[in-house]
Amino acid sequence: MDLKILYRGPLDSCNYGCVYCPFAKKVDSREELRADRRALERFTAWVASRADDRVGVLITPWGEGLIRPWYQEALAALSHLPNVDRAAIQTNLSCQLDWVSGCNKERLALWATYHPEWVPRARFVAKVRRLVEEGVRLSCGAVGFKHFADEITALRAEIPPEIYLWINAVKGEGEGYYAESDVLRFERIDPLFRVNCKYHPSLGRSCRAGASVFAVDGEGTMRRCHFLPEVIGNIYEPGFEAALRERACARPTCGCHIGYVHLDYLELDKVFGAGILERVPSLPMWRVNLPIAPVEARLTAAHRTNGHGDHG
Repeated sequence: MDLKILYRGPLDSCNYGCVYCPFAKKVDSREELRADRRALERFTAWVASRADDRVGVLITPWGEGLIRPWYQEALAALSHLPNVDRAAIQTNLSCQLDWVSGCNKERLALWATYHPEWVPRARFVAKVRRLVEEGVRLSCGAVGFKHFADEITALRAEIPPEIYLWINAVKGEGEGYYAESDVLRFERIDPLFRVNCKYHPSLGRSCRAGASVFAVDGEGTMRRCHFLPEVIGNIYEPGFEAALRERACARPTCGCHIGYVHLDYLELDKVFGAGILERVPSLPMWRVNLPIAPVEARLTAAHRTNGHGDHG
């Protein structure tokens, strides 16, 4: 089987405190941190046991995982498993990077978010450059608040040009938040920004979530994705594979990259290819928006709802 897994354990703490972030609004106790470590170690051992499968893992913690040594250890271990194609994590890159030397860099990948209100740009850029020098796959990005525009523009100029710099639209501010000039400015940096600005119609649409890609929590509970609460199985129970099948989406719309990237009709798999978990396009930047041009035309007239959601 070819499995792409979005793992999110019980970790619920972060060393940053972004006011817009729905995650990491508390401090984990020592016992909660121990429980998180046990859950991640159990998951890593389970992946190792699936020797006949091809597995890709994206860790999407409610907070910052890489400041905890067990996340560094898990990524290193996963990256060396012969059945693992990708071991990736979402991170703010605030951790030290010495642990990277113990990883198989052909399989390790980082989805790195720049928070200009919490870290100097020079420090973030230095870490990105070091990772590139060490041969680590990564994408970089930021939340597209308009008051961050100058910082995001400067970041684009300072990180290596081959690194994809994504910008997550601030959808919770309402449909009128961005003028067309704002969209065009961000689109010059991220060719897919206009796609991220949308709430894509998803009800009844074919989606790979729940079939070849699914979400798993610290107890092994399986859901089709992070945005559908329905439990479909548990990876630690025999026969969990029976839960993996094509289903139509049950949500009216999908506005977060980590969800809509798996909608079949958007054809974003043609853009990201093998880098779909870590948000690294497989196409050169000058071509990255071509495969979805027909989809853009269809979406122009599509119904779009507004609301608050993940900044993804």
